[in-house]
Amino acid sequence: MTLDDLRIFVAVCRAGSLSAVARELGCTQSAVSQHVRRLEREVGVGLVERQARGVVPTRAGRLLERAAAEGISGLDLALQRLDEMVRGGGGAVRIATGGATVRHFMADAVVEFRQRYPRVSLEFQTENSSRSCFEALGDHGLDLAWVTLGPPRRGVEQRTVVSLPWVLAVRADDELAERERIEGEELAGMRLIGLPENSTSRAHLDASYRELGIPSGAFDTSVADWDTAVLLAGLGLGHAVVPALPGWGPGRDGLRFVPVPALPPLPVGWAVRQWEALSPAARAFADTVTRHCRPSGP
Repeated sequence: MTLDDLRIFVAVCRAGSLSAVARELGCTQSAVSQHVRRLEREVGVGLVERQARGVVPTRAGRLLERAAAEGISGLDLALQRLDEMVRGGGGAVRIATGGATVRHFMADAVVEFRQRYPRVSLEFQTENSSRSCFEALGDHGLDLAWVTLGPPRRGVEQRTVVSLPWVLAVRADDELAERERIEGEELAGMRLIGLPENSTSRAHLDASYRELGIPSGAFDTSVADWDTAVLLAGLGLGHAVVPALPGWGPGRDGLRFVPVPALPPLPVGWAVRQWEALSPAARAFADTVTRHCRPSGP
């Protein structure tokens, strides 16, 4: 059993095709198949099932694929760190983020980091959800992912940076705009703009709605991100329950953001594979963003 055997086996499981992996590697399908068969001989059990449209891992194959993927990811990360050490502290910090993350959470931190570490490049990979950020963290050799925190995930460490209170975005001319707070039960009778379906923030909000007895179908429409929800609220298409993002303040652009204290705050922060394995530059960037997100003491 070699590292190449395991790498190719993981690639086959994810692609669902021997020929696709062969094309990617520039070799024959037979060569790819030989790596898989060698693993099967070593473990003594079938690892993939051949089907008309490709291959799928067996139960044993799924077990090996998960373990191999985690091990390869950790090894690649260590090799990357060693390479950066040899090259003398330059390199890059690679971050998976949502579409609006840099603007809302990282703008000032990016400026400070670039001034302090001019030899280190920052590479941002935009994903459409926290779930995609988690997946990118494991699949693409990224250092950090900025996510809405959720349940524990195998092979990933999560750290809360800030917990965002929920607010109701309304037009400044709305009768609710002068309110100091919105009670949770009041949301049941409102025309609400829904957050992105299948997003972690939507899951947090839906759980809170269930606690308050608000039906899950209370939304008139769903949008792709928080900013779009606020934009539609400003156009008068409904009210938007959104996290109170940094820089919004009590109001902007003809909008007011009224607190909804009945909803538990939304935790956001960093996800990494191993904090101890982060390069000094990646750790410094994470710390810089954390410092800028958290309010300074008195």
